[in-house]
Amino acid sequence: MLSLANVQVVYGRAIEAVRDVSLEVEAGAIVALLGSNGAGKSTLLKAISGVLHPEGGEIVGGTVTFLGEEIGRATPDDIVRRGLIQVPEGRALFATLTVEENLLMGGFTRRRSEVAEGLDRVYALFPRVHERRHEISGYLSGGEQQMVAIGRALMGRPRLVMLDEPSLGLAPQIIDGIFETIVTLNREEKLTVLLIEQNAQLALEVASFGYIIENGRIVLDGAAEKLRANDDVQEFYLGMSGGARKSMRDVKHYKRRKRWLS
Repeated sequence: MLSLANVQVVYGRAIEAVRDVSLEVEAGAIVALLGSNGAGKSTLLKAISGVLHPEGGEIVGGTVTFLGEEIGRATPDDIVRRGLIQVPEGRALFATLTVEENLLMGGFTRRRSEVAEGLDRVYALFPRVHERRHEISGYLSGGEQQMVAIGRALMGRPRLVMLDEPSLGLAPQIIDGIFETIVTLNREEKLTVLLIEQNAQLALEVASFGYIIENGRIVLDGAAEKLRANDDVQEFYLGMSGGARKSMRDVKHYKRRKRWLS
């Protein structure tokens, strides 16, 4: 469904943020993209969404393909219309608008009848959002804002949704509820998900496949179950080692898969 081949992203025509990244997201899957702060995760999502230019970034190499068509040079609104929608890190709601006004902004590419159906769908999925639909979104709790952000994305009727750090700053109980919703959408509505998350344990529990990115490059990938069992992943991302946390690049016995060397 979504395919990246040797994508390179540069900021200010000088700073390389992503180098030769290739990944695949199959229809109906939940795919996790893991990595530490500054590894290039959010930059990669911005590249896919077509929103690099306001920050001086651009794709200078490789291809981004969605549903068989190249979208590396497409505009953000065109990408949304194709069914590829991002929930940004930190929710990024319109803080002075009401909850329902934020949701309506998410349906700007859809017909009026689809927007009405979308509101019903979001309110059924998040009863708390329905209760607070007339309140100013900036006054909501972090968990409520995340529900609105996901709901706003669903208003665009996505084929694939990209979630950037959905657990950021939320209490454990709220995080559990958000991830239960993600799994429900995937299983019952066949929504494809690309999940960026620093909570590797949680991400690998819900994902079927995962990629690990460091310093702008993919350094490891595989089935989520195998990644969870990987000694290096356990040490560096799952906190299952008493030793000092290091970069996977520092592990002498670790060898990057050949396809990342081309």
